[in-house]
Amino acid sequence: MTNAPTISYFVFLIFAGAAMLSTFALFTRQSLLIAYMALGAILGPWGFRLINNSVTINQAGDIGIIFLLFLLGLHLHPQSLFHSLRKMSRITFASSLIFWAIGFLIGWLFHFNLQECIIIGIAMMFSSTIIGIKLLPTTILHHQHTGELLISILLLQDLIAIFALLGLQGIGDHAFSMMHLFYVIGAFPILLILTYTIQRFIISKLIARFDKIHEYIFILSIGWCLFVAELAKGLGLSTEIGAFIGGVVLATNPISFYIAESLKPVRDFFLVLFFFAVGAEFNFDYLSSVIIPGSALAALILLIKPIVFSRLLHRYGEIKSVSWEIGVRLGQSSEFSLLVIYLASATNIISANASYMVQTATILTFIVSCYWVGMRYPTPLAASDKLRRD
Repeated sequence: MTNAPTISYFVFLIFAGAAMLSTFALFTRQSLLIAYMALGAILGPWGFRLINNSVTINQAGDIGIIFLLFLLGLHLHPQSLFHSLRKMSRITFASSLIFWAIGFLIGWLFHFNLQECIIIGIAMMFSSTIIGIKLLPTTILHHQHTGELLISILLLQDLIAIFALLGLQGIGDHAFSMMHLFYVIGAFPILLILTYTIQRFIISKLIARFDKIHEYIFILSIGWCLFVAELAKGLGLSTEIGAFIGGVVLATNPISFYIAESLKPVRDFFLVLFFFAVGAEFNFDYLSSVIIPGSALAALILLIKPIVFSRLLHRYGEIKSVSWEIGVRLGQSSEFSLLVIYLASATNIISANASYMVQTATILTFIVSCYWVGMRYPTPLAASDKLRRD
């Protein structure tokens, strides 16, 4: 009989360690998200190796992204969402091209090949949905124009990221064809129709009948979130997009606010695992060879993203203070940057050096952006009591 570590042992290490590092982070006015990534580096395969199976932890962290986007959808009424998306489409696409050019230029200056430069550029196009929403107070998310604009940009970026991932999959998969791409495009309205119909004639009626039984509403909402996520996956879309749509079609129900509040602890549990996995999966053997280009790329992204978003938003009629705040909140790379790089590396499109250079830049932007937002703007994880807003 072997004494293999159990899941409960892994969970104990992660959350006991997170509690200790979070305490230290709060005393030193650092972001809790940084503490979670640092813990992954310390306990993971390239640290003390107390947790070697970072893939399993990463899969659990992906569930956190699913719940995050489901809650994001619950906060958005479809009419206001479509209005904001239409308004932000030009800004999102213009900024994405600029950020792609920055990534491409840095890759070229540090002598990566043309294919790697293209992939590096793609990885830099997106801002973090997790950090953007996690550091956005509920009052801003629900009731303020700033929240609507930020969420619209993030959603459009996520849609671009989905198609980028499909393209990379096509390069690495010989069975991929244009017919498959058209199938995925067609699957989106099918998913919308199916989820709206099921919600209208089944889910809403169940909620109306049993809305006083809070435990049932909690279980039903989790089941609905994961059902739509798996339905989207079956149609060739991502589970994240499915979860978001599941939240949007439920947002018209008066109980959506209660559901969003009740699922916050579940989301936070899995997001701890996600950021732990980000730190655990980084191979520090490559750090010496990628730290200079990674730092240069991170510095440019942190500097240029706030400026680009601020200028574009102000040009389209937003006031300067709101434009700059949105720019700062979006001034980092994304978890989709990591997904792009993981997929490109798995299909041998890029080298290990290019992969870890982007990972280095992404992690650095996570750290600096969390610190910048936490010190400057209201956030649930702010370093000071004055700025802390849930």
